[in-house]
Amino acid sequence: MATEEPKYSVLEKEAPFELRSYATMILAEVQVEGDLDEASSQGFRLIAAYIFGQNQVNEKIAMTAPVTVEEQNIKSKKIAMTAPVGIEPNAGKWTVSFVMPAQYTMESLPKPLNDKVQLRQIPAVKRAVVSFSGFYNTQKVAEKTLELEMWMKTRNLQANGAPHFARYNPPWTLPFMRRNEIMITVRD
Repeated sequence: MATEEPKYSVLEKEAPFELRSYATMILAEVQVEGDLDEASSQGFRLIAAYIFGQNQVNEKIAMTAPVTVEEQNIKSKKIAMTAPVGIEPNAGKWTVSFVMPAQYTMESLPKPLNDKVQLRQIPAVKRAVVSFSGFYNTQKVAEKTLELEMWMKTRNLQANGAPHFARYNPPWTLPFMRRNEIMITVRD
């Protein structure tokens, strides 16, 4: 059975890079602390509890992909939707999010029981994306982010927020079959 992903269309492609136009979406997100692995794991557990029934109506919500992680850097200048500019290693604060299935609206989604889990609607956006496979670590995420930023520069695309690291596969997926992405929202 296929896992639902956010709806988007590809505006430009030059492998491994793409410029995508995403439809409006709703996120379930949490703020967590730690390094990339700790934050990703902790955030995943909190949101997974919500979608597996820890909500006001005990409703199970279908799992979607990807799980995204965004580093919150309080030293950066804040822009558009309070997102920081750029990733700075070891900042230690992260936002982990799941996109909710498209059938839901803000009104129809069950409310989380854990107040750390927040629901937020994101308007339609354009994102520059670089895809890669294999395992990830802080260094690889930083390298791929830099590659994406350089590609964006060649296209005169300006960032409108912080990079997001997206994972599409469960941890038991073989490394060469894993799909990872760095996404950066771009200004229109």
